[in-house]
Order: sequence, then structure tokens, then C-alpha cells
Amino acid sequence: MRRREFITFLGGAAVVLPHGVCAQQPIAVIVFFNSGTPSTHVKNLAAFRNGLKEAGLVEGRDVAIEFVWAENRFEGLETLAAEVIARRPSVIISNTLAAIRAKSSTTTIPIVFTTGSNPVRDGLVPSLNRPGGNVTGVVFIYGTVGGKRLELLRQLVPKAGIIAMLVNPGIAEADAERAEVQVAAQAVGQQIRIVEIRNTAEIETAVAAAVAAGTGALLVGTGTFWFNNREPIVESAARHAIPAMYTLREYVEAGGLMSYDASISDAFHQAGLYAGRILKGEKPGDLSVIQSVKFEFMINLKIAKTLGLQFHPQLLATADEVIE
Repeated sequence: MRRREFITFLGGAAVVLPHGVCAQQPIAVIVFFNSGTPSTHVKNLAAFRNGLKEAGLVEGRDVAIEFVWAENRFEGLETLAAEVIARRPSVIISNTLAAIRAKSSTTTIPIVFTTGSNPVRDGLVPSLNRPGGNVTGVVFIYGTVGGKRLELLRQLVPKAGIIAMLVNPGIAEADAERAEVQVAAQAVGQQIRIVEIRNTAEIETAVAAAVAAGTGALLVGTGTFWFNNREPIVESAARHAIPAMYTLREYVEAGGLMSYDASISDAFHQAGLYAGRILKGEKPGDLSVIQSVKFEFMINLKIAKTLGLQFHPQLLATADEVIE
């Protein structure tokens, strides 16, 4: 049976809710509160639902899921967080920015986060092993690996005199990665040009300007902004025929050249398992924050050939997955 859905708007952000959630629910309700857009999380949502199933919970029978999307309007997250808390869900599932806002609004409703940042530094938990309180979650990369991405990019494009790093400033994880890359670049004598981009409309203009200024390659920074705008940045890089290194495999699947990071979908799968355990009675404060340990290096050979690039056999051999 297909459930009807309706859309309400709060502060300009779309909130998609299953039909009938305003009425009293006989089953537990999970609110999936995210700062991004639903179109960029199709794979992650499937992984989350699989995690719930593995925990023994069937959507529609044991649990209902409500979706609250900020649609990249980060300034509206506090208002949306208040709306989420007012609904008194059984569990809240959030990415970094949304989880921070949700945590500041409740000390009782369980929150499970997925993050590519440092949850201790961001104030989500006091400790990874003993989070305490009402918050726990999954880190799909603890700390940054910007230096490693820079190294891989330089191996592919050794003659790139200037590498432009695209960053969305003001976010803790992005600022930390920028600092790491600058230190790594200085150590090997690589010239880095930092390009700050604050909204989607600036992407094409910034890439065009970087190419015009003699940039030989792009290093796309970490963060929710870039993940939610992966198609525009991949399309812009292709339009200007410039090699680019990305943070996650989803960029390569969208047509990007290569990526290096942990699996974000696996993080959402783990979040589904944690949500199931909490709904069955475990306390989030007793569940240690899960840290990813497997990193993926992904290469799109088709794009490399389009750009006239050749991967050294040794570099190609280190790839976890190659798209022919």
C-alpha cells in the first residue's frame, strides 16, 4: 500500500512527512533531520533503512520515519530543530550541522549522528568511548585526510604548478582540513590557492576564475555543502577540463575523477543499526561512537582518458575501485 505524503514549509525549507504523522502514532517515530536535500541522500537512506531491517525493525510496522530537510539553508536549521523537537520523536537521525542544532534543543530525545567531522571538537559528545547523555553516532572519518588527498592528486598531476583547494568556510571540519592541506603543501613545496565558496551560485564562477589564473588541478574540500552540491562541482570541473580530487565515492559516481575517504553509506547503515538498538531499549549514552576504519580510493578511468591523463600502474594498483 502506498502511503501518501504531503509537504509543509518552515522558514523556506521543505519538510516531508508521512501521511498521518500528526495523529497519535501507535509505533515509534524516527525523524530523519538533515541539512541537505533528499536527492543527494537516496543511497544513504537505503543504507539507513537496511540498518533498521537488520536491527529487526520494519518500516510501517514497527517504526515510522519522518523526513525534515533544510535544503542547504543552514541559517534555518535552528528553527527546524525546534520543530523537530516539538514533535517528540523516539529517535532523531542527523548529519553534523543538523545534529549540533538538535542537541542544543533537547537533552532527552535520543540523537544518532553521522559525521565526517570530529564530534568531540564539535560539542556533540564529550568522549567517543563514553558519549553519555542523549547523543551518539557514527564518524565516517575521524580527523581529516586532506594531506593524503593532496598526495594522490599530485601523483596524478605532478606538473600542476598551482592546485586550488575549494572550501566552504566557517565549518569546523572544513577549516581543519584547510589547515592540514596547507601544512602538507608547504612540506612538499606545492603551491596551494584557497578558494572560498559560500553558495551554489559561486561554484561555476570560482572554478572558471581558478582555471583562468593557471590552476592545474582542484582539491575539493570536505563538508555537507560540497556533498549536497556534488553534481554542480563535478559538472563545472568537466566543463573546464580540469582534474579534481573529491572526498567521497559519490562524486566519482556522479562523474568525478577520483576520491579518497571512508564510506558515508556505511555510516548511515550503522546509524540504522544504532537507531534500532535504541528503540529496543539501549541508551545512546552507553553506545560508543563508531569510527570507520576502511578507506576507499576510487578512480574513474573514463574521465581520466577524457582529460588526457594516465595513471601510473602503481597508483592504479592501490585503487579500491576503478570505473572503466
